[in-house]
Amino acid sequence: MQSSLQIKNCQLYRQNERLLSLNEQVNGGEILTIMGPSGSGKSSLLNWLTGTLPSGFKATGDVWLNGKNINDLPTHLRHIGVLYQDALLFSHLSVAGNIAFAMPKGDKKQRIDKIAHALEQVGLKGMANRHPDSLSGGQQARVALLRLLLSEPKAILLDEPFSKLDTQLRVDTRELVFSQIRQHKLPAIMVTHDHSDYDAANGKLFTLNTVL
Repeated sequence: MQSSLQIKNCQLYRQNERLLSLNEQVNGGEILTIMGPSGSGKSSLLNWLTGTLPSGFKATGDVWLNGKNINDLPTHLRHIGVLYQDALLFSHLSVAGNIAFAMPKGDKKQRIDKIAHALEQVGLKGMANRHPDSLSGGQQARVALLRLLLSEPKAILLDEPFSKLDTQLRVDTRELVFSQIRQHKLPAIMVTHDHSDYDAANGKLFTLNTVL
């Protein structure tokens, strides 16, 4: 069965004000872009999808992932990974430790080999034992991506993940992230302010017009 993330009849409210209404299906390898001004509900939508909607907000509707309703599942059982604008790496762990943190349990040697192979794929060969603080911003972004992918998510949410990178690094990192989404055939939803992100995603666009 093809993987898909389906949002059915979502109505998102802050207090009693409706911020957005959304019906959408994202298939594996596709990227739905959501754009709109600050305060229009973009990040709150991602919070709802992961089961972390803050107090003061409420939502109706259903989230279906690969044909299963996940509305009532706790966050850690939804298998939805999120990539943020900050890498959010653990400074007390090595690069390999950061990636291993979210990986499913298994044979230690296999995990080490998998991490080494993944690092090599994104141009970070031999950096497994490096301290994350010694990496450049672009390298940290790649480690965060690998940590996400090796946690084996079934869908990916991108919350302004390229906004803090300079222009060329943004292009390169975005290309890497999108290629991995397509290669792993994962449905993805991206929140961004940048039209070039949408152009590169080459998918549907959902625009929020609420100005608060």
